[in-house]
Amino acid sequence: MILRAPAKLNLCLYLGPRREDGLHELCSLAQSLTLADTLSIAEAESDAVLCPGVDGEDLAVRALRGLRARGWSRPPIRIEIEKRIPVAAGLGGGSADAAAVLSLARDDVEGLPELAAGLGADVTSQLDPGLALMRGAGERVESLPAPARYGIVLIPSRAGVSTAEVYAEADRLGLRRERSELDALAERLSAAAEPGASPLSYVELLANDLQHATLSLRPEIAEALEALEERGAARALVTGSGPTAFGLFESFALAERAAEALSPRFVGALVAAPHEGR
Repeated sequence: MILRAPAKLNLCLYLGPRREDGLHELCSLAQSLTLADTLSIAEAESDAVLCPGVDGEDLAVRALRGLRARGWSRPPIRIEIEKRIPVAAGLGGGSADAAAVLSLARDDVEGLPELAAGLGADVTSQLDPGLALMRGAGERVESLPAPARYGIVLIPSRAGVSTAEVYAEADRLGLRRERSELDALAERLSAAAEPGASPLSYVELLANDLQHATLSLRPEIAEALEALEERGAARALVTGSGPTAFGLFESFALAERAAEALSPRFVGALVAAPHEGR
């Protein structure tokens, strides 16, 4: 069996109060992408997950272990992950792999969203790839209609950035909003994302409250944002806590031309489109 695990792009992210558990309330519009890891799955003598290039325990390992703990009794499997989503890029690659593993037991195990939330806030939204409104710390997910096609250019950074440090910097800079403002923004985003609408039609709602904190720690990322705007991006932002910069374009073809123009100054620039969901 072959599964694809789509990357996730935060088209916008609004930061709210810090919760008692240490996490922050968020309002984010998350879009799955055609950029995806590939999982090859076969029966084996014992469960095993192989993911070259990833240090430490992959989230997919924890996902499979969680399924077994909940009584998933299918025969042991061997999962080989081919990474196409850049590691530590803020594109949810590890969460995508974990969500793909959980999807194997969609018809066999109850409570997958709860299991996903326990693995990480991004995993829940990637159980059903597509466009989604994320609330809470990311565990509350509202699926939205598929958007019109558009193009995306991604510029990953050679050096990662600590998510914890970005949130701490955001707190230091006082970037948090009131919960009531997050509620109002969620309503506006849900209304704007009507069937067939492109995010470029509500670009004024696309902002990232964490971006200022990320740039404070990694000011060189601003060069990628400026380059994307120079090449015609309708909006250029940092995704989530970074470090990847992205630009939105009216079409995939325009995104391809922009990426070509950005090379070789930004080696590794990627072109993607919105994933249309299951």
